[in-house]
Amino acid sequence: MKPIDRRLLRHARATRLFLIAVVVLGVAGAGLVIAQAMLIAEVVVGAFQHGFGITRLRTPLLLLVAVAAGRGLVGWLTELAAHRASAAVKSELRGRLLERAAGLGPGWLSTQRTGSLVALATRGVDALDAYFSRYLPQLGLAVVVPVAVLARVVTEDWVSAAIIVGTLPLIPVFMILIGWATQSRTDRQWRLLSRLSGHFLDVVAGLPTLKVFGRAKAQAESIRKITGEYRRATMRTLRIAFLSSFALELLATLSVALVAVAIGMRLVHGEMDLYVGLVILVLAPEAYLPLRQVGTQYHAAAEGLAAAEEIFAVLETPLPRSGAGAVPERGGIGFERVSVRYEGRSEDAVHDVTFDVADGETVALVGPSGVGKSTLVAALLGFVRPHGGRIVVGGGTDLADVSPEQWHARVAWVPQRPQLYAGSVADNVRLARPGADDTAVRAALREAGALDFVDALPHGAETRLGEDGAGLSAGQRQRLALARAFLADRPVVLLDEPTAALDGETEAGIVEAVRR
Repeated sequence: MKPIDRRLLRHARATRLFLIAVVVLGVAGAGLVIAQAMLIAEVVVGAFQHGFGITRLRTPLLLLVAVAAGRGLVGWLTELAAHRASAAVKSELRGRLLERAAGLGPGWLSTQRTGSLVALATRGVDALDAYFSRYLPQLGLAVVVPVAVLARVVTEDWVSAAIIVGTLPLIPVFMILIGWATQSRTDRQWRLLSRLSGHFLDVVAGLPTLKVFGRAKAQAESIRKITGEYRRATMRTLRIAFLSSFALELLATLSVALVAVAIGMRLVHGEMDLYVGLVILVLAPEAYLPLRQVGTQYHAAAEGLAAAEEIFAVLETPLPRSGAGAVPERGGIGFERVSVRYEGRSEDAVHDVTFDVADGETVALVGPSGVGKSTLVAALLGFVRPHGGRIVVGGGTDLADVSPEQWHARVAWVPQRPQLYAGSVADNVRLARPGADDTAVRAALREAGALDFVDALPHGAETRLGEDGAGLSAGQRQRLALARAFLADRPVVLLDEPTAALDGETEAGIVEAVRR
């Protein structure tokens, strides 16, 4: 975790106009700070030293009100520009994250925890809001404002300027030391949140099974334990944040006090004009304020910086090599000494497999559970890459050389556990062919043996399902997935245990439909 991550700054280039606006507004704000200090000094000196009345001081007072309003306007515009920049960067970053996750494919996704990825794409990206909307703009102000203030102070009193120059670097030094102490705790806090999100989603998804086997309370206790660890990690991080704010405030206060003591001694001995002394006294805290704010905003952005490490770990994962060639219109499929080994495994999931499927032929892969039937299907889909041998399509074209999009457009696939989405039955079937009319959908449902139970639903094919087909049995979900494959009507049909959850009569009907 770094105070400034170059990778995040590269994404900030997309919003450089907003960031330039923030810097320009910072310069304007610095000018208004100096003008405010001079006007305050003029009013105080005029009223208490020269005895001017309200009439003589009307102009500087009105200007002081205008400057205060101007500072408020500049602050509002700075917030607006910073939040616009943050929103644009977060949107781009979230889009790239989802695009890269989709590009890495199901093979990579199967090794990740869904809850952790969801937390990364939502809470993780949102946590960068403080980095882009507050930390980066404040970093720009920390460069502009102290320089402008010092430039004005040095023209009035070089001794005060020397004190500020000598004490100002102490704040960044303390910020670096505090940052080192914060880094490990913030990283641990984010890892615990990611772990909690993944575990909680897994538990919710498997809650019916846990209830059946009486393990729901044990998992609730596990979640309670992880939640407690996350709470303690958060409190440790907040403790450091509050202590660091106290340390920076104390350091800035002591530094301003040194300037004030030096000015007071010279005012007492008549070595400094009251106007000059007041201007410096008002400007001195403004020189330290932006740096103190950087320290405060760094803690607010720390969670986002920790999440950014995981975000870029995904974005920098190399995409699997894919071809761009056209898929032959006709021809069979051949496995030539294909071996597949999953990452992190020492043995092949399937080894040296060779067989051919002629054009128009139906082939069944049979064998006990775990021998690699689903792995061969995943290899044919392109979800995993063979580390030995090759798969050919169209009579001799290597599958690795053809466009994945074109190949998938020729394949209808029913997995072991089909995925249904929150929506109507018809929408779930139309996923394979969005433009299909109601007649085609009903025909596909009839072929899959699903029309009878669909017509019995409250609103027929327009009945809305819950997430993952909630409200349907396993066999009914399977038949909807088969209807989806039949509606697709593609040259290659891959069925991974399509009748496992069906009764014998329905299974016979499905097998006949598949043959047709």
